[in-house]
Amino acid sequence: MSKQTSLWKPFANMGQLAGNELVITRSEGSTVYDSDGRGYVDATGSLWYCNIGHGRTEIADAAARQMRELAAWHMFEFFSNPPAEALAARVAALAPMEDPKVFLTSGGGSDAIDTAAKLARAFWTASGKPEKRAVLSRSLAYHGMNAYGTSLGGIPLLVQSYEPLVGEVERVAWNDAGALAAAVDRIGPERVAAFFCEPVMGAGGVLHPPEGYLAEVQRICRERDVLFVADEVICGFGRLGEWFGSQRLGVSPDLMTCAKGLTSGYAPLGAVVISERVAEPFWRQGTEHVFRHGYTYSGHPTACAVAMANLDVIEREQLIPRVRELEPVLERVLKPLADHALVSDVRAGLGLLGAVEIDEGSRTDDATLVPRIVRAARDHGVLTRALRGAALQVSPPFVITEPELDRVAQAFAAALDDVS
Repeated sequence: MSKQTSLWKPFANMGQLAGNELVITRSEGSTVYDSDGRGYVDATGSLWYCNIGHGRTEIADAAARQMRELAAWHMFEFFSNPPAEALAARVAALAPMEDPKVFLTSGGGSDAIDTAAKLARAFWTASGKPEKRAVLSRSLAYHGMNAYGTSLGGIPLLVQSYEPLVGEVERVAWNDAGALAAAVDRIGPERVAAFFCEPVMGAGGVLHPPEGYLAEVQRICRERDVLFVADEVICGFGRLGEWFGSQRLGVSPDLMTCAKGLTSGYAPLGAVVISERVAEPFWRQGTEHVFRHGYTYSGHPTACAVAMANLDVIEREQLIPRVRELEPVLERVLKPLADHALVSDVRAGLGLLGAVEIDEGSRTDDATLVPRIVRAARDHGVLTRALRGAALQVSPPFVITEPELDRVAQAFAAALDDVS
């Protein structure tokens, strides 16, 4: 094998990568540029995260200022730093909970999921119910790639090589609240710690919750004393046209996991937002309960300064109302693709988030079909990804323009024609 690179890339078939690499060298707004200087519309916000758009020099300036003052220092035990304190207070004020606490993680969403799952078990132990250990999630779910997140994941290709990892984990049908109730009752409410749920499923294919589904699962969890965990890694910080997807969809979870839009990807950072009830055993005066968990870079001051500057941009430029304005535009430009022979469904109309599902029969007949559509869209100047090997992802930066959204739809149409 000829040597092409020393870099082992995530989710890449390294044996087939030669000649297919796309090296991104710079970016601005909703456009990224490759090493040949060609520009592409970023239809995905990179990996769902670039909410404020690329090339924001004020974010770089905020990082530089913080690094000159205090680049890094750990937060274990009694240590803290001003950017982490300020960010926690700001996120807590935005969250759909009463008096929440905020636990900052380092790498992003995967770390946040592991933190929330461990905290759920720790909470029940601190509450005198250590037998409540089981954690439930949904089919087609994606909850990151750490051990807990992989175990909770419901996309078979991302799980099957590693099982079993974390024990006492079970998945239920993604769109059936009754299936959740039945699973909790079968296992026994006295043994179930938490249920993890994305407000809108991202990597599973941008799947909207059925009408009334989230309210019903919240009711089921509360009646059976199961913690309701909203995975807001994709939906949080404006993607659905509110600060959090839980707000848009009318639920108030016990825990929320966050990342991606918290910094718009300008630095790695995640968070778990924790309700007053779950925090109480660990925060009450004189407690002996300690959540013995954390990361070297939890509350990293430079990453927190970046997050604060990112939230400043979102607020100053009114980017969340802009998502609401662009929501019907995205739906309008994508919907005509449903008439193409290779398309079985188009999902949009809830935030700046969409997917174009490729016909299952066509995918079965040709396993290379969706990757070829993704590559053809790139040839037409638009970058997208395959979700679950079945759908084209649309989750652009909030600064994308209406002509650029038109261009995304036109490139998808041309790519579908190219491979037909």
